[in-house]
Amino acid sequence: MKKIISTDSAPAAIGPYSQAVLHNGLLYCSGQIPLNPETMEIVGDNAADQAKQVMKNLKEVLTAAGTDFSKVIKCSIFLDDMNDFAAVNEVYGSYFESEPPARETVAVQTLPKSVLVEISCIAYV
Repeated sequence: MKKIISTDSAPAAIGPYSQAVLHNGLLYCSGQIPLNPETMEIVGDNAADQAKQVMKNLKEVLTAAGTDFSKVIKCSIFLDDMNDFAAVNEVYGSYFESEPPARETVAVQTLPKSVLVEISCIAYV
């Protein structure tokens, strides 16, 4: 049985998707972009600042499901420009002090709202 996870502490979905879906003890978090959940405005003018907001948003979704970054097993990072890899990696890495999850990082042509970074994850609960 699946359970939809939703919180006002993270940005509302901007399309036909859920913030996260819990199924059989696994939480599938949709990609987060750097939106302020209260204003739905983009936070940050560079990839590092945007990554900080993205990780805050993911943290809120994880918390709403009763889990945290220590239980994340897989992440996907989407960048507007691979030249931002180091800056985003530094922010991202600060959330995984030990035993980091599996991950891929890809550059894409365009992200929603023309942001610089989007991150999704899978965690256990």
